[in-house]
Amino acid sequence: MIRFWTWYERHYRLNVFLAALLFTLQLIHLYWLATDVIAFRLFGESFFSPLPFWKYALIAVDYTEIPAILSTSLLYINDLRHGKKRSIAYLIFINSQWLHLFWITDEFVMEQFRGGGGTVLPGWLAWVAILIDYLELPVIVDTVRRLIKTIPEGDMWKILRVFGRK
Repeated sequence: MIRFWTWYERHYRLNVFLAALLFTLQLIHLYWLATDVIAFRLFGESFFSPLPFWKYALIAVDYTEIPAILSTSLLYINDLRHGKKRSIAYLIFINSQWLHLFWITDEFVMEQFRGGGGTVLPGWLAWVAILIDYLELPVIVDTVRRLIKTIPEGDMWKILRVFGRK
């Protein structure tokens, strides 16, 4: 196990990059959730109707959630190894996603919000699932912040220039 953590810390920038990338992709899922599922529940109308290609892209992004949870959990477990207690909250936020993935699923939420019901679970659990989904936001912010901190000071402008090119 010591060899793993030694490797992990030696490649910290790469590990933070992967965690930040995978969790940042979840913003697409949260956008869909807000503009389709929640909007339909609150206003009776969806503000998001993607073309078939984008529906498949959404599904693909959804499948990145498991690697995102695993990679980001490792990031915070490593912090705990170094005595950083603040990481406990992030670990709870991230790993509550398992509850949402395997019990209170997006399908359940959509069924509840579109009037389907069809389950013995109470409807308020749909709002719990949405809250769990949005617990990803502090983790996204933290992983992106960590990624930015790993970039040497003078290299930030070089990286931004590359992205600014047409």
